[in-house]
Amino acid sequence: MPRPKRIFIPGAIYHVYARVGRGEPVFAESSEAEAFVDIVRATKKRDGFIVFAWALLSNHYHIALRTGRVPMWRSMASIQGRSSKGFNRRHGVLGPLWQGRYRAKLVEDDSYLQQLVAYIHLNPVKAGLVEDPADYRWSGHGELLKRRQSPLLDADETLSIYGETHRVARRIYVRTLRGAGDKEWLGESPGKLPWWRGPRERDDRIEPSHEGPFVDYLGRSTEPVPPAVTAESYLHAACEALDVQLAELAGRGKSSDIAQLRGLITLLGVERFRQKISRLAEILRKHPGSLSYAAKRFAELRVDDPAARRLFDQVAADLQNRFGE
Repeated sequence: MPRPKRIFIPGAIYHVYARVGRGEPVFAESSEAEAFVDIVRATKKRDGFIVFAWALLSNHYHIALRTGRVPMWRSMASIQGRSSKGFNRRHGVLGPLWQGRYRAKLVEDDSYLQQLVAYIHLNPVKAGLVEDPADYRWSGHGELLKRRQSPLLDADETLSIYGETHRVARRIYVRTLRGAGDKEWLGESPGKLPWWRGPRERDDRIEPSHEGPFVDYLGRSTEPVPPAVTAESYLHAACEALDVQLAELAGRGKSSDIAQLRGLITLLGVERFRQKISRLAEILRKHPGSLSYAAKRFAELRVDDPAARRLFDQVAADLQNRFGE
């Protein structure tokens, strides 16, 4: 039976969780933990999601994040794929690192979001690794208290859910953590947490408080998935929107402008229109690796260059109107 597709809801907050296969303590080794966090940090910069809380334990991770314009599935697939490949390369092994796909749950209630942040940052305490969450290196708690450099967590975003000033918000946050110590949900597995189990009791669906699609308890939209666009149709429409000839993209020219457009079209196709790089590469007579590299370069450019970001959004809107959503 095919797995249900993950549908992206822009600006939504999710509790994301994944476990290492067979529960092996891969991240008990500091170098592996650091490599994983570096990958998450780089992906966050590239894709623009916001991190409210995070914790990496020996065999699993938790992240509370708000999605940006890049679909969450792409960010998480990149994180888990890169970490798996890196681990296998360093240790000379084969096979998947993770116990299947990540799990994700939409979190809409403000009180649940505060509980989620506490749950994640108290995970190392509940696991018996430390008595004070500030003593645990691989979590966002110390970052929230301004004790870490190069933080993964977006402290201002997290504190904004507790109070209007940093001082007040930190005081309420610490009080929330202390008060969570005796909550029955603190030691539960994700599937039994209040923000995970609630929708399951209502036919696996919840009514969003904001305008948008219904979602099930895994954070997947229950609305119909837009029809797939063929690679040929997608490329022709993208070329028309960018006023470039398909033959130019498929040519041997190494112009930086053409290379940038190849990257934009590839990235947009993968992120928004369910295109496969292998098929785009076949039509453009390019190696899949070169298109993948071009997409990566444009993703990095989009982070730092407002003009590139505007162009990407403009073409995305044009094609979405053309193909329908």
